[in-house]
Amino acid sequence: MSVKIRLQRHGKKGKPYYWIVAADARSKRDGKYLEKLGAYNPNTNPATVELNVDGAVQWLQNGAQPTDTARAILSYKGALLKNHLAGGVAKGALTEEQAQAKFDAWLDEKAAKVQSKEANLSEAEAKAKAEALAAEKAVNEARIAAAAPVVEEEVTEEAKAEGEDTTASNEEE
Repeated sequence: MSVKIRLQRHGKKGKPYYWIVAADARSKRDGKYLEKLGAYNPNTNPATVELNVDGAVQWLQNGAQPTDTARAILSYKGALLKNHLAGGVAKGALTEEQAQAKFDAWLDEKAAKVQSKEANLSEAEAKAKAEALAAEKAVNEARIAAAAPVVEEEVTEEAKAEGEDTTASNEEE
C-alpha cells in the first residue's frame, strides 16, 4: 500500500479549505484517509497553515510521498527540513541537540519573514485606505464647489425677480 500526503478539499464553492492528510494513494480525493496532519486555508493573506510537523515527519520517514502542493506546504512549515535533519542524526553527522537547534533557528527566521510580510501588507492596506479617503474628499469638495455657484445664481435670480416684482407693483400703484 503506497501512502500519499495530500490535500483533501473542504469548504464551499469558491472558498476552498483543505485538510492535509496521509491517505492511501488509491482512495478518492475527499475519501477515507489514514491520519489528518493539519489544515491549509488559502483564503487568507498570507495563507494559514496548521501542521503537525512531527506527524508529517513520521509519515515521511515511513515512506509516504507528498504531492507537489503538499510538498510545498511541508517545506513552508519545515517538515522536510526536520526530516532531512533527522536523517543526519540517524547517520551520525549531527546530534539530536544540534539538529533541534538548527530547526529552531530556521523557525525563528521563518517567523520573522512571515511577520514582516504581514506588516507590509497591513501598511499597504492602510496606505490604500488613506489614498481612497483623500480621493473621496477631493471628489466631495469638487461637488460642493460645483454646487455653490448654482446656489448663488439661483439666489441672485430670485432677488432680481423679487426686485422686478416690487418695481412692477410700485408702478401699478
